[in-house]
Amino acid sequence: MSNENSSIHEFDFNLICEYFSNLGRQAPGSPETTIQALNFIRHLTTESRIADIGCGTGSPTMVLADHVPGHITGIDLFPKFIDIFNSNAQKLNIQDRVKGIVGSMENLPFQDEELDLIWSEGAIYNIGFKRGLNEWHKFLKPGGYISVSEASWFTEERPSEIDEFWKDAYPEIDTISNKIAQMQKAGYVPIAVFALPENCWIENFYNPQITVQKNFLINHEGNNTAEQLIVNQRHEAQLYYKYKDFYGYVFYIGKKF
Repeated sequence: MSNENSSIHEFDFNLICEYFSNLGRQAPGSPETTIQALNFIRHLTTESRIADIGCGTGSPTMVLADHVPGHITGIDLFPKFIDIFNSNAQKLNIQDRVKGIVGSMENLPFQDEELDLIWSEGAIYNIGFKRGLNEWHKFLKPGGYISVSEASWFTEERPSEIDEFWKDAYPEIDTISNKIAQMQKAGYVPIAVFALPENCWIENFYNPQITVQKNFLINHEGNNTAEQLIVNQRHEAQLYYKYKDFYGYVFYIGKKF
């Protein structure tokens, strides 16, 4: 396993879960960008059904719940994430309409045309942007919305180091224009597209990892796999600082035909 180009998926499932459960967010983002994306969604009511797919511990979900009526189901593969998610909902006293369940985004527990809104911040890459848009389409009511943030190139050309890193980690990374075309082809009218600002990565995602990494290494002293995981995360952060002008997360909001 190369220190330089290891994908997060190559590491032990339990180690990944432990590491990221200690973070407030499991992907770049912010309450402000969640609200910004939400401002493009119309006609949500107390009867609306919303799914947050790959919800993690629920940081964006709780922001959604504070700004929209309706019932929200968070879905994530990691049981520990869902435990924290449901605990967060209880602390906010919204457990009557916000519930996390353990599940796979490849086998969602919804009926056709059940949902008014599908949300997914920094997680659709697990199934793939194109596949996710196509397979989740059937769960939305006609006129329902999908809102996802996805790793995207800002430029047509970029340095080979970052190009090779991302193509190895996530071969589906593509330019914004190509992502929009994929959304249209999957049966959505693109409503809005915007890039997440740097603070979503630096202040909200990479900086909080510094203390978590120190504690994680202490707890797993001598564990080579755990050490490699931290090497991987630090390398990813260094690449972002170096090449942030060439890529980032982009919100894509679409409306089902």
